[in-house]
Amino acid sequence: MRILFFVLLILFPFHSAQAQTTSTGASVFQASGLPIPRFVSLRSDKVYVRTGPALRYPIKWIFQKEGLPVEVIQEFDTWRKVRDVDGEEGWIHQSLLAGKRAAIIQGDAAVMLIKRPDRPEAQVAMLEPGVVAALERCEQAHCEVSAGGFSGWAPRNALWGIYEDEQLD
Repeated sequence: MRILFFVLLILFPFHSAQAQTTSTGASVFQASGLPIPRFVSLRSDKVYVRTGPALRYPIKWIFQKEGLPVEVIQEFDTWRKVRDVDGEEGWIHQSLLAGKRAAIIQGDAAVMLIKRPDRPEAQVAMLEPGVVAALERCEQAHCEVSAGGFSGWAPRNALWGIYEDEQLD
């Protein structure tokens, strides 16, 4: 009987941290109460990605770009399992992540940054694939971004760091 009590005592915290589903269909974990999955950015230009959710786990790789977007796909206590633009996954401590939104220009060709979505002829700059841009807001098919001292609107489908149907104000 005493063994059963200890087993339940040990397993209870893990059970209480299981995912719940919101009315929008997004999963929410009790660790932070925020939706899973979600996009965040790196708070520092040196972020260690580990194989598991603790300092005792080995480092898989090191991100070296502050503001880089990553997707949080799981939470455990103060650790976040993230996925990068290449689909690689690992664990990062929450203190190394920021809620500030960013996106990466994806694809094989440069993307035209325009002054306003309703004026595609008013070109501002070309953004090369791999450029990290700060996300300001999104409206239907375009998002307002800034990168390299330029601000304007880029096609949403050229950005990794925002969901297809996500609203960003």
